[in-house]
Amino acid sequence: MGGLKEIRTRIASVKTTRQVTSAMKMVSAAKLKKAQDAILQIRPYAGKLHEILQTLSASLENVDDSVYTQDREPEKVLIVLISSNRGLCGGFNTNISKMAIELAGKKYASQLRQGKVSFFALGKMGERQLKQAQLKLSGTNHDIFSELTFENCSKIASGWMEAFVAGTYDRIELVYNEFKNAAVQLQVAEQFLPVSMGKEHEEKTAYPFIYEPSKEEIIRELIPRSLKIQFYKALLDSNAAEHGARMTAMHLATDNATELLGDLTLQYNKARQASITTAILEISSGAEALKG
Repeated sequence: MGGLKEIRTRIASVKTTRQVTSAMKMVSAAKLKKAQDAILQIRPYAGKLHEILQTLSASLENVDDSVYTQDREPEKVLIVLISSNRGLCGGFNTNISKMAIELAGKKYASQLRQGKVSFFALGKMGERQLKQAQLKLSGTNHDIFSELTFENCSKIASGWMEAFVAGTYDRIELVYNEFKNAAVQLQVAEQFLPVSMGKEHEEKTAYPFIYEPSKEEIIRELIPRSLKIQFYKALLDSNAAEHGARMTAMHLATDNATELLGDLTLQYNKARQASITTAILEISSGAEALKG
């Protein structure tokens, strides 16, 4: 009977775990809907803003005069790692932290050896991974996820923009999970500063535009705005990807708990049947002994 008691305890424990994972799955699903709507709404705006910027820059010769487009030799590098504050979301944090560390070790290997690569952690899980790897942290911000607004993101982005202009960093990279769907997150590393102004776009229209104010002034205004939107979009992407990853992980955990519960129930029934059979045999044997 000791075995039966142990199985009953395990069954009760698995049932409790299944209730928790099921509840977490539903909570993540509700949060995912809101986060997914936010990222899907900002993507067209961010894409069009980038397109306008590229189109304008292609028609100008001196666009590189902007302080945000100065492509210096990347001696001092900042890598911004966007993760999450909580776990239980599969390989979401592990994969993106691994990518950030590999980025530093491959693309900026010489700077890393000289101690000129710094990390900024947005999310407690990423900070933990960086500390375990004994990498240099220049700062952290974990409160941004509690109130993910454009205004709050702009303040952080403005600080990095000022640091780039001041020469504190020559290159700033964003590393984050891009939301594709609830089950798929893509690890992305993209350059934040300096801004890459491609010349591959040209104004393809039969009717020339009249710009007011001038193209140069528009670009000077658009570049800072585009950088803030880029960072805000990265955070929204990561936020949606996190909830999708957690919902998927909790769904799998719930299914595994259900399967384990079935196995334990079958094991319990077999053990109980065996104990009953043993008891019947003992009674029968005792009755036969009394007759003799």
